[in-house]
Amino acid sequence: MEILVYGIDRYDDVMALMRATPGVSIRDADARETTARYLARNPGLSFLAIDAGRVIGCALCGHDGRRGYLQHVIVAPDYRGRGIADALVGRCLDGLAALGIGKTHIDVFTSNDAANRYWTRRGWRRRDDIHRYSMIRTGGANA
Repeated sequence: MEILVYGIDRYDDVMALMRATPGVSIRDADARETTARYLARNPGLSFLAIDAGRVIGCALCGHDGRRGYLQHVIVAPDYRGRGIADALVGRCLDGLAALGIGKTHIDVFTSNDAANRYWTRRGWRRRDDIHRYSMIRTGGANA
C-alpha cells in the first residue's frame, strides 16, 4: 500500500470508491470539474491510498487561509482497521501545518456512526456550539 497525492487522473477511481462506501453522499460539488478546481486550489494537500493499483482510500483537504477542512476521508470497508485513514489524515494535517494552519474541521453526517466513532476516538471534538447553514445557488437539489 502506498499513499500518493490525489491527482485528477484518479477521479473515476475515487468516485467508484465513494459509490461503494456506505454512509458517503455524492453531491453536485463532487463533479470532476469542481474536484479538479479544488485540487488545483489546494495543491499537495489531498491524498489517495493505493493497493495493487486500486484506490482504497482518499482524503480531500483544503483551507481558507485560517482553517483547514477535510472532506471525503474514506477507506474501503475491506481495508479498515489498518491505519490507512490515520495515515491519510496525518499527511493532510502535516501539509496544513506546513502552511501555518493548526485548526482543522470535518463535517460528518450524524447518521454515519462509523465515521463519528472514528473521529471521536482520535480526539476530535464534536461541536455543539455552532450550526452549519448551506445554500446552493446552482439549482442542485442536494444539500
